[in-house]
Amino acid sequence: MLFSEEVIRSRQNRTVVELMKLNDRGHRESEGLFRFDGVKLAADAICAGLEIPLLFLREGNAAEILAELAQKNARDPGLSVGRIVRLDDDLFAKISEEKSPEGVICVAKYIDKIEKNDIIDGRFFSKIKNERVVLLESVRDPSNLGAIIRSAAAMGIDRLIVSSDCADLYNAKTVRASMGTLFTQQISRVEDLAAAIAGLRQSGRRVFAATLAPDACALGSFSIRKGDCVVIGNEGHGLSAGVIDACGESVYIPMSGRAESFNAAVAAALLMWEFSKAEQS
Repeated sequence: MLFSEEVIRSRQNRTVVELMKLNDRGHRESEGLFRFDGVKLAADAICAGLEIPLLFLREGNAAEILAELAQKNARDPGLSVGRIVRLDDDLFAKISEEKSPEGVICVAKYIDKIEKNDIIDGRFFSKIKNERVVLLESVRDPSNLGAIIRSAAAMGIDRLIVSSDCADLYNAKTVRASMGTLFTQQISRVEDLAAAIAGLRQSGRRVFAATLAPDACALGSFSIRKGDCVVIGNEGHGLSAGVIDACGESVYIPMSGRAESFNAAVAAALLMWEFSKAEQS
């Protein structure tokens, strides 16, 4: 697809103004659109089949960017995107979220694989009965959330179930830290995480709370079964009492004693690695 003849040079341009509004979570949710910057993310989104109504290219290397995206997209070299707009180099530098802008900004529609406020009922648990599931409560740092999504994809976790007060999945930092895995990872946002845990247990699964509770078992000291799930909590405060009570088991990661805790994303990666091994046995 060829880009338009026009080169936008003003930040007051209506299209640019609408793009900048997507930095606000409320506007993203009302429009069902989000933005992200960079060639890799753009290529990953196109290859994942995301609907991209708008693509902004820096005037100075617009043709090269289009050629690179087409080359990376084996499924559809023609680039099935909506409108392609060129921006003046100076304007692009001012509105890009990258420290060293590569020359592309995407606007994409919300992702089908991310289900907002899933209804937790028998049909939901029947749908996910064979999935490898990890749950997150109140992970509020978008970079941590994105890193966890990336690790989940790498470990083969089929679905993340996240509480509604986790960081916005479409925050630019979340998208960037996920390194494109957000575009394909199954994620369910739920209002009542304890109810989701109860449903998982009723379906026959064990659910472990990642906590330093006195009765928690050390990771590696017990056998993990196929179907076991783990719940990872807030960066500073861990899991809420209600969520811990909803779980049937508790697990902690042994440490040397020279640090009080792990970063949430690191803890999640360690736990997912151990829990995913049960699927390979």
